[in-house]
Amino acid sequence: MFRNIGLVARAGSEQALYSLRQLVHFLQQRGCHIIVEKALLNELGDMGLQGGTRKQLGQSCDLVIVVGGDGSLLGAARTFAGFDVPLLGINRGRLGFLTDILPSELETRVGQVLDGEFTTEYRFLMDMEVRRGGAAIGHGSALNDVVLLSGDSVHMIEFELFIDGLFVYKQRSDGLIISTPTGSTAYALSGGGPIMHPRLDAIVLVPMNPHTLTSRPLVVDGNSDIRIRVTTHKLHPLVSCDGQDGVRVQLDDEIRISKKPQRLKLLHPPGHDFYEACRSKLGWSNRLGDG
Repeated sequence: MFRNIGLVARAGSEQALYSLRQLVHFLQQRGCHIIVEKALLNELGDMGLQGGTRKQLGQSCDLVIVVGGDGSLLGAARTFAGFDVPLLGINRGRLGFLTDILPSELETRVGQVLDGEFTTEYRFLMDMEVRRGGAAIGHGSALNDVVLLSGDSVHMIEFELFIDGLFVYKQRSDGLIISTPTGSTAYALSGGGPIMHPRLDAIVLVPMNPHTLTSRPLVVDGNSDIRIRVTTHKLHPLVSCDGQDGVRVQLDDEIRISKKPQRLKLLHPPGHDFYEACRSKLGWSNRLGDG
């Protein structure tokens, strides 16, 4: 089922490299053809492995395994969603909502997936574009969230929000988080947003410290066309995707956000449970009365 397997890992992480070497040996024993992200070859040493760019992995692999934290998988998702190649995550980070295989279970869990024992989950991403005077000046994509924030300033910013061409509100706040269900357990959660099940086709907009107390998180259809017009005069806010380097915006710039046509195909070994992940990662009690 999975003959050509691509490997991606968090560069510079000794823990990730340790698991990556273990994974290489295991896959070689299984007779898999391995292609490693070219940037990792030097760190792995002389293992006689084939290297390739992420584009080459996306074009030639049946499966890409990501070793690292959720941040590593976010970066991989933005690349590989366009190639319809499934991703499998091995957790070498902290929370691990997306990378759900523990290092101690690496061989058992990866073996199950290679044997066809897995569930497939699709997650949507968002496209973001910044337009100035009718021309595009910046763009990006996000699996978690697109965030408009005041940048280096401690002052509030002003903007107008439109959804599907309809005016929603003019707001003064520290910014706005536009999140997918995947991102609802990340930055949006810390901003007071709801936890959304990954299967929901919805987007949540979470104001950051709004000036008006009645401004609350707003959940809209996942196919909504979201546009934000910057009305701040003196400040140059920042808009970023998944916390990556952002685009500076200015008065009358328009930020356009919509669902990306391609989806992320994410594989999980048997027993994956979103609610169990919430219990373990967010500290929810297992039973009534648990401490």
